[in-house]
Amino acid sequence: MYPENLLINLPTVITFSRILLIPIFVSVAYTKPLIGAFIFAVASLTDVLDGYIARRAKQVTKLGVLLDPVADKLLVISALIVFVDMEVIPAWIAIVIIAREFLVTGLRIVALSKDIVIPAESGGKIKMAAQISSVLIILIDKAYIINIDLYSTGITLLWFAMLIGVISGFQYFIMFWRRLL
Repeated sequence: MYPENLLINLPTVITFSRILLIPIFVSVAYTKPLIGAFIFAVASLTDVLDGYIARRAKQVTKLGVLLDPVADKLLVISALIVFVDMEVIPAWIAIVIIAREFLVTGLRIVALSKDIVIPAESGGKIKMAAQISSVLIILIDKAYIINIDLYSTGITLLWFAMLIGVISGFQYFIMFWRRLL
């Protein structure tokens, strides 16, 4: 199923680039939120690109299956930490989202060690889309480039992402236990 002779391939390099963009994002998001939004958007788009290339070129590897969601989580977690530090979002929302991400990632690692692949499901994908959208909207609001209050929209999307994340997290645990038994 996984071509292990291709551990480092183009999709994996693209995934690593997403991780490498995180410190750049964090360093500019505070003072230049519009540039931070651009970097975050580029990093988010690499998620679509690496998956598309991996599937199309049949270069899906165990490393890629494991690293891709970790890169996504690191990107979103970094934005949440920046927002908490900027006092833009309540810390408890970030804690719930981050805890869910660690629990699901840990579950996927355990599952992979037992040769159980837990693919991303629709709830997780919706959660990720809502997280990315909320981060971008909040950053654009912080940039003050338009005279519209976008914060309410961004925080509502973040609440939605948190709720969907908790629900999909339970679904991942149920899926794991069913495959384990």
